[in-house]
Amino acid sequence: MGAIITLSLLAILVLYLGLYNAKGALLPVTIAGLLLALGFEISLWNTEATPLYNGMVLFDHLALSFSSLCIIVTILIVLLSKEYFKAISDNVAEYYSLILFSVTGALLVCSYHNFAMLFIGIEIMSVALYILVGIRKRDLVSNEASLKYFIMGAFSTGFLLFGITLMYGATVTFDLEGLKQYVIANPQGISPLFYAGILLMLVGLCFKIGAAPFHFWTPDVYEGAPILITSYMSTVVKVASFAGFLRLFSTVLVPLNDFWTPVLLTICIITLFVGNISALMQSSFKRMLAYSSIAHAGYMLFAIVSLGADSASGIFTYATAYSLASVTAFGILIIVKRKVGSEQFESFNGLAKTNPLLALLLTIAMLSLAGIPLTAGFIGKFMMFNAVMQDYHIILLVLAAINAVVGVFYYLRVVVNMYFRTQEENSKVLIPLNYQLVFFIAAALTLLIGVYPDFLIQLN
Repeated sequence: MGAIITLSLLAILVLYLGLYNAKGALLPVTIAGLLLALGFEISLWNTEATPLYNGMVLFDHLALSFSSLCIIVTILIVLLSKEYFKAISDNVAEYYSLILFSVTGALLVCSYHNFAMLFIGIEIMSVALYILVGIRKRDLVSNEASLKYFIMGAFSTGFLLFGITLMYGATVTFDLEGLKQYVIANPQGISPLFYAGILLMLVGLCFKIGAAPFHFWTPDVYEGAPILITSYMSTVVKVASFAGFLRLFSTVLVPLNDFWTPVLLTICIITLFVGNISALMQSSFKRMLAYSSIAHAGYMLFAIVSLGADSASGIFTYATAYSLASVTAFGILIIVKRKVGSEQFESFNGLAKTNPLLALLLTIAMLSLAGIPLTAGFIGKFMMFNAVMQDYHIILLVLAAINAVVGVFYYLRVVVNMYFRTQEENSKVLIPLNYQLVFFIAAALTLLIGVYPDFLIQLN
């Protein structure tokens, strides 16, 4: 709980620093606070996992590992924010403060043990993002994205709350342990309200992770938001939402998997095809990443479709690989867009000649997202496919393999542009020091996990 309290106080402190015009202190204070919160998470690693605060939160290995990942990815994104927010507004304190509040909500989603905390966490995480997506007030595309995100977010929250209400009506408890005991004690007498609650919660959670057919908000919101906010949404928000998704299903709903598995399996297949085929048709690099994030949600759902002892480590590894590659891709997009003024694939033409290092870093990120061996993305995909194989979902495995091939095609498209296309303007792109630091950390971890994944897998 120390990390959550630290981030809450830090968000308020950042607002006060902005109020007193201490802009130079915003970034170092934010980084220091995030590192302190990460230290609190690590300090709890060897303590006994028991529900705290009347069973509201549980800091087990699942919560600590996913929370730590959220904080680390946020640190990388905040490091990229130097000078970025200043180009949008003179008042940068609210950016940092809103991001910190959103991370606080993400940590609550990762560690909830009661539906009340799940709802509070999702709302804190989402409300801050409604503002951040539309924070470029004079940009109509950004305003439209914020409105769409707010409407669809409220819509999904309605499904989630209705599902919680029905499950409470059947069990008279919001506590996950109480729900688990109800399912175990009534193997043949589960209330229809409970089954309806499962379906509605499934819909609400699928909205949050951007799974099809509940994905319609994703491409427009990702495209309209500032690039750094899109990076945050596609990584931290998705990681936290999957942690919450996994906790509910692995803790409570395993005995009822015959009921919900066919539904989730169908969603998984639709998500893969919608995400990959849509990404294949894009001409904008940013919009391609938005649609591919839908496809990656489909792959991560494999671990929930085939729930087992390795599901948490599988999703954690995949989420880590995806987050590192996404932060790199979005960061390089910021640099290229500053130079060219466009997010199209053609903006990357000839980048390997003018900036070979930048092209190499983006190539590593694209290879990881495509699941090529010796990258973290390959390990994540292997673990997801292995989970499906163990549960004998052969049709899903075949369809996923087809989609993986499609994914390789559109990820390598940007690599082809960098190495085999030319650009009229051949000026060198300057890479700020903070961007170099983030890119090298992400690339090094991507390759390290790809070569030696055991150190990461054992964390869960």
